[in-house]
Amino acid sequence: MLLSPGTRLGPYEILTPLGGGGMGQVYKATDTRLDRPVAIKVPEDRFSSRFEYEARAIAALSHAHICTLYDVGPDYLVMEFIDGRRLQAKYPPDEAVRLAVQITEALEEAHRKNIIHLDLKPANIMVTASGSVKVLDFGLARLMRPACSEITQTLERVAAGTIGYMSPEQARGEPVDGSSDIFSFGAVLYEMLTGRRPFEGETAPMVLSALLTKPPAQMYTEPALERIVLRCLEKDPALRFSSMREVRLALLGTCDAPLPAFRAEDRPSIAVLAFADMTPARDNEYFSDGLAEEIINTLAHIDGLKVIARTSAFAFKGRNEDVRQIAAVLGVTHVLEGGVRRAGSRIRVTAQLILSRDGSHVWGDRYDREVADVFTVQDEIAGAIAGALKLKLTPATAHHTPSIAAYEAYMLGTYHGVRTTPESMMRAHEMLRKAAELDPAYAPPHSAQGLLHFIAAAWGLRPAGEAMGLVRAAAERALDLDPHLSEAHGLLGVAAGMYDYKWAEARRHFELALASHPVSGFTRAFYSQYHLLPLGRHREAIEQMERVLESDPLHILFLSLLGFSLHAAGETKRCRAELNKALEIEGNHWTIHMISTWNELAEGNLEQARACAEKAWSLAPWASQVVGALAALVSLQREQKRSEELIDQLRALPAHRLPAGMTMYHMIRSDASSAMVWFEKAAEQRDMWAVRFPHIRFSQFLRSHPRWPALMSRMNLPETT
Repeated sequence: MLLSPGTRLGPYEILTPLGGGGMGQVYKATDTRLDRPVAIKVPEDRFSSRFEYEARAIAALSHAHICTLYDVGPDYLVMEFIDGRRLQAKYPPDEAVRLAVQITEALEEAHRKNIIHLDLKPANIMVTASGSVKVLDFGLARLMRPACSEITQTLERVAAGTIGYMSPEQARGEPVDGSSDIFSFGAVLYEMLTGRRPFEGETAPMVLSALLTKPPAQMYTEPALERIVLRCLEKDPALRFSSMREVRLALLGTCDAPLPAFRAEDRPSIAVLAFADMTPARDNEYFSDGLAEEIINTLAHIDGLKVIARTSAFAFKGRNEDVRQIAAVLGVTHVLEGGVRRAGSRIRVTAQLILSRDGSHVWGDRYDREVADVFTVQDEIAGAIAGALKLKLTPATAHHTPSIAAYEAYMLGTYHGVRTTPESMMRAHEMLRKAAELDPAYAPPHSAQGLLHFIAAAWGLRPAGEAMGLVRAAAERALDLDPHLSEAHGLLGVAAGMYDYKWAEARRHFELALASHPVSGFTRAFYSQYHLLPLGRHREAIEQMERVLESDPLHILFLSLLGFSLHAAGETKRCRAELNKALEIEGNHWTIHMISTWNELAEGNLEQARACAEKAWSLAPWASQVVGALAALVSLQREQKRSEELIDQLRALPAHRLPAGMTMYHMIRSDASSAMVWFEKAAEQRDMWAVRFPHIRFSQFLRSHPRWPALMSRMNLPETT
């Protein structure tokens, strides 16, 4: 239980929680005797021998870059309050080295006193306003070579994020020494230089597997720094630096001359633009689009190559912009453009790879083939690009080669499906169904149909009970044909969580989905929005959406979902900024205006919220939550007649849409009793919005309603979600 402000622990008065650390909760407090701020750590349980050990460990350390221990109470530690910020994910090389040297100095002092940290990670490193490092939280610290049982007990309580920084020997429960901290330091420095972790995975077992068996991904940083990091990250402790002092000297050695600025173009990246339809009748756009998308999918298997997803890469179709400008917007080093001309059973495909820095041609070729050879052409183009960039094309998992007729029907289905209007989705369903009939062994049409069924449920175009059965059937059929389809695994995760409220089962499906390579943007978005977010894991949901947008920066729906994740986390100002970016790309997407409505309400901006709701309603009058929101807002502005008209419109919608709209209406009007009645109905019929309502900021008042705990229990969600 959190201590409330004003609570006294001896002479210390609690001011505010600062977060969890090691084995306890940390608070900012005031030392009433000396009138100075302090940090107080309170253990989860009673004052254990583990906690006493931490006190002795920290007390033995006195160093400018180690947090100072002031006092020990009956069940708490009193430490120096650090006014600063946690270590960031990425720094320029020279700044990373400056901070890293200070970290090595702190660890060198600890090791000199025979103490190893065992939990070094960015969250345990603060940088003060003056730029000085402070290493925190020796809560897992041990004297050199602890017993295996102690490490095993520690591992049972650490989070997946911590696992990503621990040494292999620590992860295996073996005796450890200062070399373990060297490995953890290497992981921290890797992240400081690249902005990502050296060993990644969506779950603790996936991270642990990478840590124990895989080398870190290529860093694309200065060679001298990369050599230092990789030596720290050797799996075998004997191959690492022999001491933190040796690491520090190696880092200082890189400062003999100024470190060159690392250029983005040193890391290869590519955008495959929509291939032009060169057929005289211009009636084969779906085919040229599909060919370019398949090249994107093949290139995504190249390790070390950033590949922009279809939606963002195709955003420039028909705009005749300079490839250098396109590359600047998408942040890529290379652009592939081409064209397709079709005549009967023959196709001519032209492709050229362009260096974005100066617009020069790196590679180009022409392919005159039979239409039936289109798959070979796609592979040859991808292979040629890999060769031009001096990268290795990892062969994709063997899969069924469809008939040309089925492939064309599938391309037509995806061509219509990406437009995501009710009419285009119906046309997409027709073509995907045809593709599956033409080639029963072809898996992608089934997965794509499952995605469209899910969108229909999420938008309220189809009752969840009807749609989710179709989602599950389509995904299972797709996986019967191809067990490696990440989107199909993701759809089963959505069905298990959002519809069945079986979150553990959902997690298992998402683990399979995220273990695929590459992971599609929709799969990662599913995990973010329909697993992490409902469980209240807002920060992780944000991180997943940020990763999606790295390769699909212009995707309107994904930008909207990032906005909602930020809103749920209480970052309303950043939410507004991200939604404004989306509006600059596409001003007529209703989800942007809907989320903006909620965000403005959370900020107390009624007029702006009303304007956003009006725009959303004009674009999606069939979306019940939009109608309900506008009805509530005009009611609050005493326009009762308009409000009643909107309520009538809401009641005229199909019955399955009513609970979500009425929940929204009563939440905005702060009518807790009525909102709970409709919220319970939405949850009972498994409306896709039911698990999202608790994360709309102005719904917080519902948590004090007497029926809230029971509702969260029925949905298998934590009460404080």
